Amino acid sequence: MDPVSHLQAARARLPSFSSIDPASIAASIGELLKTNETALEALIASDESVGWEGLCAPLEALNDRLSRAWSPIRHLHSVADSDALRSAYNSVLPEVIRYSSAQLQHDGLKAAFQRLHDAESFAQLSPSQQQVVKHALRDFRLGGIALDGEQRARFLEVQQRLNQLGTSFEQHVLDATRAWSWHTEDLERLRGLPPHLIHLAAQNAADQQRAGWVLTLDLPCYQAAMLYAEDRALRAELYAAYTTRASEQGPHAGQFDNGPRIDEMLALRHELAGLLGFANYAEYSLATKMAPSTEAVVSFLKALAARTQAQAAQEKRELEAFAREQLGISPLEAWDAAFASERLRQQAFDVSQEALRPYFPVRRVLNGLFTIVGRLFGLRIETVTGVDLWHPDVLCHGIFDANGALRGLFYLDLFARAGKRGGAWMDECLVRRQTSEGIQTPVAFLTCNFTPPVAGQSSLLTHDEVITLFHEFGHGLHHLLTQINEAAVSGINGVAWDAVELPSQFLENWCWEEEALAELSAHHETGEPLPKDLFDRVLAAKNFQAGMKMLRQLEFALFDFLLHARSPQGLVVQAVLDEVRREVAVLVPPAWNRFQHSFTHIFGGGYAAGYYSYKWAEVLAADAFSRFEEEGVFSPQAGRDFMTHILEAGGATDAMVLFKRFRGRDPAPDALLRHSGLTS
Repeated sequence: MDPVSHLQAARARLPSFSSIDPASIAASIGELLKTNETALEALIASDESVGWEGLCAPLEALNDRLSRAWSPIRHLHSVADSDALRSAYNSVLPEVIRYSSAQLQHDGLKAAFQRLHDAESFAQLSPSQQQVVKHALRDFRLGGIALDGEQRARFLEVQQRLNQLGTSFEQHVLDATRAWSWHTEDLERLRGLPPHLIHLAAQNAADQQRAGWVLTLDLPCYQAAMLYAEDRALRAELYAAYTTRASEQGPHAGQFDNGPRIDEMLALRHELAGLLGFANYAEYSLATKMAPSTEAVVSFLKALAARTQAQAAQEKRELEAFAREQLGISPLEAWDAAFASERLRQQAFDVSQEALRPYFPVRRVLNGLFTIVGRLFGLRIETVTGVDLWHPDVLCHGIFDANGALRGLFYLDLFARAGKRGGAWMDECLVRRQTSEGIQTPVAFLTCNFTPPVAGQSSLLTHDEVITLFHEFGHGLHHLLTQINEAAVSGINGVAWDAVELPSQFLENWCWEEEALAELSAHHETGEPLPKDLFDRVLAAKNFQAGMKMLRQLEFALFDFLLHARSPQGLVVQAVLDEVRREVAVLVPPAWNRFQHSFTHIFGGGYAAGYYSYKWAEVLAADAFSRFEEEGVFSPQAGRDFMTHILEAGGATDAMVLFKRFRGRDPAPDALLRHSGLTS
């Protein structure tokens, strides 16, 4: 198929978001589930349900049909939530979960896969097809296939309830974030805030039909206020509202409390793991990860903490002394830390995120990102028009290889707004797979929550936001560039969860390279490049408070893993968090802080007993990038090899094997420690 026809065909398969009617979701998804279930039973009963073409290919087609209908609904629930959509989503979610879970407990389906695995013809399957079968048999086991009738029913019940609780957890965080705002008509109280945030606060007030200014808990607003607001009482009020969201503390105490959900989820996860013969949920989670044991994970995290604590403690002492002597703040409270740190950074390096913002207009950043990816991997990225979108700010782009062939499409939804879940993420819209009509082009959703354009001006990003964009784009490349044609191991599918962050963290490195920054930056008014002296100061400040930042992430990871490695009987979640903080933290928050009540990664996302993956994969990413440091940051050979061995390979080959093919050896932590400024 020629490139133009390929693009037209791929565009025709994109979802029609404007035609999604919440009132019809239940009926349409319900009918599709029934149709699929009937087709599945007919498939298993057929004499032809043998081999790849008789079993795996038609099953993949059935599941893809459901995914193509459900994925855009799930996405809208995250980025354009409404009462009607939420109600429809919640009503259908249990049936979608039941459908997927029932497949994993289908004796006939499992027997068919086992026959395929045991047949002599198995050796004739491609390596990626063999991996699909192996993973399927593993997932049958993890899905409860070996349980008896009563236990199997309970397993399914637990799975459904866990998914409902996870969705409810996220919704409560979103509702709690929306529910709180701070209003003033006294501009003096906003002293220190950058102009763009004051404009945004005025726009927020106008949206609420109020005079003056309104601050919210949306991340771009909250983070900037905590960094720059000189009004200490304002910072304290914002901090209290943000860190007690969805809890029994704070301004909306008990209204959106996720505490009971956390306790129930931990109990159900432990029960689910026990049904399958695992000692705890942490052990169960490692069945699909690279880490060999729970002991290995805890040792890995504690070893990193031990390498970090002395430097972090010194950083804390320096911060406290600076706050006391230069800012008159003593003692240093949790709501002072970001503000004092930013002032110390400015004094030490004469640089701030706000000083950088004028050099990163969003359009320049996107063009630079696309240029950098093009140089690394021989790709071309172009805007695709004529696409049905869910918001005017959303963009659609196509990725083309050096031969002009379309490799994938992606949606970019960059700005924070009402009804949109916080954070940044990549999600699948369509997955690459072989169909009877040819290769299905993969499509990704790339979502961020940057400061939206205000007062008719272009959105200007901080350098931290540029890094976030690169991170999510790395995930997107992993999904879109795959050359694997079996959906279950295509793109990010089938990749060990503690390796899935490798491409995302790897791509972040170019945000610190002078040659790459020249592509990413230009002053939004003058077009002048980022000055050399400013870049040098940015680079010098890269590892500012690296020890405290490292310990913060290790605190999250250890809390998550220990929480899921213990019996929930008599477990007090706050006590586990306090224990971890006593062991590794240098900045300890107040006792009423309820960080865990909005920790959506582990209670609403897929990172339960897996948050350590960020650090585990960061070792891989830093070591992978060290090859570019050795050969050149735009080395064509290193770029081709990373694309071949990591981005294109999907989950068809074990992650460690792929890493060794790229790097030529086992991974080592030295590069991570060096990049983080934590080597002696």
